[in-house]
Amino acid sequence: MSDLFPATTPAPPYVAVIFTTEQTADLDGYAAMAERMLELARQQPGFLGVESAREAGLGITVSYWRDLDAVHAWGAHPEHLEAQRLGRERWYSNWRLRVVEVTKERGAD
Repeated sequence: MSDLFPATTPAPPYVAVIFTTEQTADLDGYAAMAERMLELARQQPGFLGVESAREAGLGITVSYWRDLDAVHAWGAHPEHLEAQRLGRERWYSNWRLRVVEVTKERGAD
């Protein structure tokens, strides 16, 4: 497990953004952009944490946010908009974004 799992989140409710992707063969610049997006997301008001896994070109990243306003602000951040554009044009052959409200949480702790 990496430092990205499990994310430390507050008691619900909060919002989860589930981003599922299939990568293309053209990943030039992808790793640097992914690192920058993580760094930048951590600086955003309302950011709570992130969990991510990737295997054989399939990736799932779940980011956690205080509320929908924080999610919308992150989605509209200029650097994030550029990453989104590059993802659609170069890095992802398929992707899906889901935004959900977390109403219950349980764990091993």
